[in-house]
Amino acid sequence: MDHSTNAFAAIDIGASSGRVILGRTDGKRMDLEVVHRFPNGVRMIDGALRWDIERLHSEVLSGLQRLGQRASERGWRVASIGIDTWAVDYGLHRGGTLLAPPHAYRDARTAAVIDKVHALVDPADLFAINGLQFLPFNTLYQLACEPVLEGLHALLIPDLLAFRLTGAMRTELTNASTTGLLDARSGEFSAALLEALGIPDGLFPPLISPGEAYGEITEAVAIRTGLPAGTVVVAVGSHDTASAVAAVPAAGNAGVTAYISSGTWSLVGFELDAPVLSARARKENFTNERGIDGTIRFLRNVGGLWLMQECLRQWELDRLEVAPLPVLLAAAGTLPSGGPVVDADSAEFLAPDGMPARIRAAAGQHSPDGSWQHQDPGSDPAAVVRCILDSLAIAYAGALRTASEVTGAHPEVIHVVGGGSQNSLLCQLTANATGLAVLAGPVEATALGNLLVQARAAGAVAGGLDELRAVAAASTEFIRYEPASIRAAS
Repeated sequence: MDHSTNAFAAIDIGASSGRVILGRTDGKRMDLEVVHRFPNGVRMIDGALRWDIERLHSEVLSGLQRLGQRASERGWRVASIGIDTWAVDYGLHRGGTLLAPPHAYRDARTAAVIDKVHALVDPADLFAINGLQFLPFNTLYQLACEPVLEGLHALLIPDLLAFRLTGAMRTELTNASTTGLLDARSGEFSAALLEALGIPDGLFPPLISPGEAYGEITEAVAIRTGLPAGTVVVAVGSHDTASAVAAVPAAGNAGVTAYISSGTWSLVGFELDAPVLSARARKENFTNERGIDGTIRFLRNVGGLWLMQECLRQWELDRLEVAPLPVLLAAAGTLPSGGPVVDADSAEFLAPDGMPARIRAAAGQHSPDGSWQHQDPGSDPAAVVRCILDSLAIAYAGALRTASEVTGAHPEVIHVVGGGSQNSLLCQLTANATGLAVLAGPVEATALGNLLVQARAAGAVAGGLDELRAVAAASTEFIRYEPASIRAAS
């Protein structure tokens, strides 16, 4: 089949922004073009932090219309659409109607139900089945907040958007693995957990794997976007991290693939063939999430660039004269190492607002006797940024070191993908903290992984993960960062 006129649409929505991206491939490399960008963020609606799903849906349709026009002008056919977003959040539906805007994971509502959930299923038993690290916003805790679930359907955010495009209700596998309700070994929803937690069987629609089709777009969507009837929505790694890891350029790696998907959150870990469900893995708060082609993303969620994004937003709200981010990062890079740090994983940094003050209040250093001594980085934005980036690098190093101890695997290089791969100071600090070389890129890893899965489903790219990653590598320019000690020696 001739795929020379095929184009693919990636809908890639993160917690702070979204894009609709046009992808084209000759089977050896993938070219990406962003055709639509739009902001995203939580809003206080009815006394809770929620997502404005109606606006997101409208932006998706606008982006698809632009993408279709661009493709048509060039004589290309849009073969399929793929959707990825953040994980764990969902919208409840009755008879196909959304009952309320989906709650955001940063809402504090689950604090009141965690003990209730753990009284029903002991945390050790939870991990033995689902293999997930404890996070207070995991889907199973959110569901415990709902007054009624009987007779409803829960659609995770990418599945909700796919439903609006196709009318088909499905649950994509990689995202389902973040709910806490999937059996880590079988890859199916755990009947035992559903029963123990009082969650109705069938709350989540049937599972769909990356590469399978939700269905064709509806007539109304075709009319609204101008896309041809019959355009297919294909399941990709709808959890954005699953798509990002699929594009890690690690084809032919002799050892384990170590990655940091760096954005609003940082996902730090290894790609493995099977879940690790040991007591040590649970104690260290690691998670086992599904990846493309049956892989396991053994990782830990680490606080990400959210801390810096929120500081920048707060400084703007406070009308402080802060230098542009490149200048701010350059200034932060001139500051000496060994300054104050925070626990980047602390729940105190989950909520929005007032982030610079919270960073300053929490910053400090461990003294030789192991005690924590508060050390204020001061109000200089460059010093606060340096504190955040040092803290992230230390957290990355700790997570990777522990992952090696738990699995016995020892990577030789760390792949940093996503928006954080553009932050040269963070990449260098990560190399210094881990003692390993950092290979930065691709920046658009999530969209690239999304598009590669679509292209393979259409037959435009052939092979397994290694072949997909070879295309990703051919499509990317990388920067390599050596640890400071190695650079000094050379």
